[in-house]
Amino acid sequence: MNSALVIIDMQQEMQARIDAGRPHVHGDAPAKVAALAAAFRAAAQSVMHVRHAAPDPAAPLHPAAPGYLPMPCAAEAEGEPVFVKHSSSAFATTDLADHLHAIGSPELYVVGAVAGFCVNSTVRAAADLDFRVNVVADAVLGFDLPGYDAQTIFDVTMALLAADFAEITDSDRVIQALQG
Repeated sequence: MNSALVIIDMQQEMQARIDAGRPHVHGDAPAKVAALAAAFRAAAQSVMHVRHAAPDPAAPLHPAAPGYLPMPCAAEAEGEPVFVKHSSSAFATTDLADHLHAIGSPELYVVGAVAGFCVNSTVRAAADLDFRVNVVADAVLGFDLPGYDAQTIFDVTMALLAADFAEITDSDRVIQALQG
């Protein structure tokens, strides 16, 4: 098996949004991400981390801001790569693609935040680069937008990704496959 868990933007700002009561889906995603990371590590599969760094010093995801720090579920273990992006896609402003090619172009399992933004654009870019992509839907956070509830945005995003860019799966299925 050659696979990689790609954890996108699971940073303290996401937890702050949840704690502030912002409407969201999969509030248990951090626990799912932690379980997936443990299973990938136990199966000697790659775990990689992507963090968003905003250039504006006042932004909650600026590297000096508390919101930039990883959530505990997304803290890297020794030797795991961390890719810092300045765009929505994890591929546009990092060397993630080069790293993936260097380790044998593994099948990707994408988790993290936020479904309609960085997860969406990363998955689409990965598919465009000919990576085989899976989205572990129950380990992906989604938030509302003005006029649209979080569940609708999440469901439409997953449907669009499933239509042409990725397989949609769940954490139990992935963990069972890693253990089997």
